[in-house]
Amino acid sequence: MRVSLRHFSPADIRERLPELGALLRDCVHDGASIGFILPFDTASSQAFWTDNVLPAVTRGVRLLLVAEVEGRLAGAVQLDWDTNPNQAHRAEVRKLLVAPAFRRRGLARQLMQALEAQARLLPRSLLTLDTRSSDHAEPLYLSLGYVVAGSIPGYALAPAGDRLDATTIMYKQL
Repeated sequence: MRVSLRHFSPADIRERLPELGALLRDCVHDGASIGFILPFDTASSQAFWTDNVLPAVTRGVRLLLVAEVEGRLAGAVQLDWDTNPNQAHRAEVRKLLVAPAFRRRGLARQLMQALEAQARLLPRSLLTLDTRSSDHAEPLYLSLGYVVAGSIPGYALAPAGDRLDATTIMYKQL
């Protein structure tokens, strides 16, 4: 499997919007706790990219890093460094997504390692993130050297809307 990692420009986001929308929609429908609840349709998914991600990428305060496999969009992650002046050393990892059909192949790890390399170039020395407690992503982050800062019970509504899930706050010093 040949994986290509690259930054998406504003033009790339606009051009590949249907694929980005499908990636996010498929992840939410597969149970990913990434801020959305069901029902979650294609229009809502595309609106996230155009209303949230595109403006930040255009302003130069967020990186959208994507993984492609044989030209197909297989995953994405965002690095957000739109911080206050007293936090210019810090960035946040946002929305690590891997399409269900491409999971368990190391894409998430590759995306995170590339994101960390980009953070060092900014330069940022501290990364933060949150993930649903006991989710399959938590062991990945731990294996990459992220440290648990704590957990908040009842933090977010589960994608199915049937319960409140805890979140785990994590960080990594680069």
